[in-house]
Amino acid sequence: MRTIQFREAICEAMSEEMRRDESIYLMGEEVAEYNGAYKASKGMLAEFGDKRVIDTPIAELGFSGIAVGSAMNGCRPIVEYMTFNFCLVGIDQIINNAAKMRQMTGGQFNVPIVFRGPTASAGQLGATHSQALENWFANTPGLKVIVPSTPYDAKGLLKAAIRDNDPVIFMESEQMYGDKGEVPEGEYVIPIGVADIKREGTDVTIVSFGKIIKEAFIAADELAKEGISCEIIDLRTVRPMDQEAILKSVKKTNRLVILEEAWPVASISSEITYIVQEQAFDFLDAPIQRITTADTPAPYSPVLLKEWLPNAADVVKAVKKVMYK
Repeated sequence: MRTIQFREAICEAMSEEMRRDESIYLMGEEVAEYNGAYKASKGMLAEFGDKRVIDTPIAELGFSGIAVGSAMNGCRPIVEYMTFNFCLVGIDQIINNAAKMRQMTGGQFNVPIVFRGPTASAGQLGATHSQALENWFANTPGLKVIVPSTPYDAKGLLKAAIRDNDPVIFMESEQMYGDKGEVPEGEYVIPIGVADIKREGTDVTIVSFGKIIKEAFIAADELAKEGISCEIIDLRTVRPMDQEAILKSVKKTNRLVILEEAWPVASISSEITYIVQEQAFDFLDAPIQRITTADTPAPYSPVLLKEWLPNAADVVKAVKKVMYK
């Protein structure tokens, strides 16, 4: 095992798959000459050339459509958005074409495509650059949605996404690209739709995904000092969701807290809550607690932003509530 950055894991996954399959190419703003806005495609232009690592204009609708069309014609594009906030310009191509083409053509056309880039907030970037949209895409049949939290998971899941024959939304974070973690030297692929128990525990289950899961680890360390044992499940994939992993843990701990960096209405945490109350209601010793952002656009003020975002203190409070402490 070696220690590499999140951005390096992303670059390795794309490069390894492009060496394996010449139909794969990368396209997006600043992915080529600039080595990626976050340096996640560093060195790829030099290795693969400008036919397979393509700088685009600031025109998400246009290059998203080009990618869908090329996928229908035998290519396997990777589309990088500088942030998923900008994909809203091209969301018609994702929702109405990429996600629906296989069904609408009676299976004649697959759309093997990965749409990737950062999601959620990354500091003082204002309301229009701080949105977590994974629940939007998870609501759409035909799409798979991945939100990894570690370099290891990012590399293994991105390789799986690139090999998948259907469209995959792969969501990262500007604030995670510099994160370091252990990644094997050799080949490995992580199956889509399988959660990971990042920390075993007995008293309460905490379910989360993406960069906000770091707050769960901080909270779990604090709660351990008080004798409360937290089990932390990293979903990694929000569609398809590993319901069995959640249910198995809840049946063991009898308590559930869900941590998500998104607005509360129609969120992933809402869906998890429904699943658990439907399939494991009799195992619950307390009402499910969920922690989300405030139900407002993200503020620019650092003081307000701190209050808007979920944090470890919120997790501690929620855990103590389900523990009746």
